[in-house]
Amino acid sequence: MNVIYNSDQYSVVEFGADADQDALRFGGYEIMDKPSKREVFIAGALAESFRREVKDLIATEPSVEEIDDFLGNYDSFMSQAVVFH
Repeated sequence: MNVIYNSDQYSVVEFGADADQDALRFGGYEIMDKPSKREVFIAGALAESFRREVKDLIATEPSVEEIDDFLGNYDSFMSQAVVFH
């Protein structure tokens, strides 16, 4: 588990591949919208697409606002409430 992005709006955690767990066979990402306290875990083809899009975005040296705008594209997937233990 590795935090790859953290702003006032979003946090993104990357999970490495784990052949022993189907959900993590190719790795995955947890994207959290902090103000709305919602999150989504993406794996498989969606995670691979996310990885490619992030790589392309980073190549443009984006601002925090541009990264947050990009992550906002995943807001509609965020149905899981964030629960702190």
